[in-house]
Amino acid sequence: MNGVVIALEGSRAAKASVEPLLRLTRADMERVNRLILSKAGSEVELIPEVARHLIDSGGKRLRPMLTLAAAQMCGYEGEHHVLLATAVEFMHTATLLHDDVVDESDLRRGKPAARKVWGNQASVLVGDFLLGQAFRMMVDTGSLQALGVLSTAATVIAEGEVLQLASARNPDTTEDEYLAIIRAKTAALFAAAAEVGPIVAGAAKPTVGAFRSYGANLGLAFQLVDDALDYGGSSQSLGKNVGDDFREGKVTLPVVLAYRRGTDEDRKFWRDALSGRNNGDDGLAHAKKLLARHGAIADTAQRARHYAVIARDALAPLKGGPHKDALIEVLEFCVSRAN
Repeated sequence: MNGVVIALEGSRAAKASVEPLLRLTRADMERVNRLILSKAGSEVELIPEVARHLIDSGGKRLRPMLTLAAAQMCGYEGEHHVLLATAVEFMHTATLLHDDVVDESDLRRGKPAARKVWGNQASVLVGDFLLGQAFRMMVDTGSLQALGVLSTAATVIAEGEVLQLASARNPDTTEDEYLAIIRAKTAALFAAAAEVGPIVAGAAKPTVGAFRSYGANLGLAFQLVDDALDYGGSSQSLGKNVGDDFREGKVTLPVVLAYRRGTDEDRKFWRDALSGRNNGDDGLAHAKKLLARHGAIADTAQRARHYAVIARDALAPLKGGPHKDALIEVLEFCVSRAN
């Protein structure tokens, strides 16, 4: 990212990590991981085979950790937060399986995407199986409020996918339109994951709202950093090929900004590239030059930082402690990935 560093004021972003959150949720995450393996099982052999391919491929499992940490922070001592955290992870995994089919992606978390190994049909159907299992676990908690939050998120995520599909290869997409896409496609599940923790703990409405705002703005920051890294990161940090967004004709915020700020010649390049006429390695190299020239990567990163600050402020009224500190450090880690 051309040396751009984004940090929260007074933070230690250079050293930030998710390790404090991992430590606080480790025992519950072990239970989540066991439940994931159990619920991904099926007598239909292909289902656990495809599911385990993605589940075992890594990922920080940040979303279920948010659910667990939020419930713990609100003093919850029952079992249902584990079910909800597992449901959140299954929802996320299902969307990844579906996304890779829609985007025709070759890599996921540094490994061949499931669609490249078993085909599109198997990827879609196993994703549907995981969604079904997620909803069964939501029902098992007996919390209609949590079920409502997560089922609404599932609908919103699907709407975001369709919005993104409609905007594909369209350089006239505005910044507001793009933010609407990622609010639905990415931030909705982060928000729901953080919200159901205090719900199952029986927390007061302002506390539930604070966690919802934290999750939503963390999700926006997370996605914007990913957008920036697609043009300046590494395949290892992204879990997919650098430049995939460019090659797939995705209009992300860096492209929106560079297109608006460019010359007529620049805009012609973007139209050609997004339509697939100049989206090879040479095109990607030129795209990076234009993004740098117009400050599009730096400004995308700065917007990510803006949403991270909003997320941090959402937690301000809540009582301090190790969980709150860990959640704030997650924000610092998120924006410091762009270092």
